Amino acid sequence: MSKVFRDFEKNTYMKIAGIVSIIGIVITIAIFGIIFTANPNSDVAEVENTLDKELIPNEETTPEIQEKIDEIKQIANENYYKPTSEINWTSSGPFQIDRTVYDIGQKIFIRIGGLQEHEKGQIAVMRPLNSTHHTTYITIPFDGMVKSAFNYYVEPGIIKTRGICSTDDLTGNWALVFRGTNYANMDFEITDKVVPSTNIETVC
Repeated sequence: MSKVFRDFEKNTYMKIAGIVSIIGIVITIAIFGIIFTANPNSDVAEVENTLDKELIPNEETTPEIQEKIDEIKQIANENYYKPTSEINWTSSGPFQIDRTVYDIGQKIFIRIGGLQEHEKGQIAVMRPLNSTHHTTYITIPFDGMVKSAFNYYVEPGIIKTRGICSTDDLTGNWALVFRGTNYANMDFEITDKVVPSTNIETVC
């Protein structure tokens, strides 16, 4: 067999193999296309059906969904909080507080502004022991020579080391006493209403 004939035979075989391969690929694609089109239970259809079920609840699931909605609303209502007192700044000289009535868990915002250089002392935050006596909860030093204005937050809470064992020790009439000055005391009240998420566990 001559070399020319062998080359011709080889080229012919390769061309036929290539044509057969292309025909096979086309047939395979056509078969998959027919199966995919004819099969109504394809993955896409399943996804669409699932979405429809989630978006349009049937009659059997409606009571369960409504129960869940009611539960969420109840939790939201329980956590809803509106302060007993609105913000209403009151003053004694350069000292101010943002409210006259607070709830348990609310911060007391004390604002100091315009201290004179000679004014130096302490703000004593006094909590009630009974209807006639108070004790010092915390003291806040001030010195007009160092700083003429600043802000301070106080958040009364249950603290065993300070003798505050329960919410009963927090409620009542409190006072700010400005030691080292002639400014009048400022009174405020803490009610028995509790800000949501406030720790009110008894410790004594």
